[in-house]
Amino acid sequence: MNFELVTLDGVKSQGQVYSVVLPTASGQITVLPGHEPLLSQLVPGVITVRRTKGDPDHHLEHFATFGGVVEIRAQSVRVLVDEAASSEEVNEAEARKAHEEALRMRKEAKNQVELEHAQSLIDRSAVRLQIADLKRRHLVLRTDGC
Repeated sequence: MNFELVTLDGVKSQGQVYSVVLPTASGQITVLPGHEPLLSQLVPGVITVRRTKGDPDHHLEHFATFGGVVEIRAQSVRVLVDEAASSEEVNEAEARKAHEEALRMRKEAKNQVELEHAQSLIDRSAVRLQIADLKRRHLVLRTDGC
């Protein structure tokens, strides 16, 4: 099936894929060829793409996204988000530092607006840390020969 991940900057990823795992408002879903048509809201989380059926887990592609929408048809998945970061673009040390700063901001928030802003930054950095963790685990698998 055809996959397309579109951000405000343009097409982030596209091509033929076997499956796509998406973080929807109703929970995580896996889309395979022949999926029923669906239009759904995405929540902050990880989009995981498997290009071919036989791809091992360390060949999966992961993208951190922060909400958006997905349109699913029998042979296509189109994801529209403001931004997405691939695992190759995420620096774990920077993500960890941003997460710690966001936690500090939440702790020091003086009003609801500051609290909501800090929580948004926490959610964002948590997704980036999740991507960094997946990247690290997959690098270990690659170097171990799995």
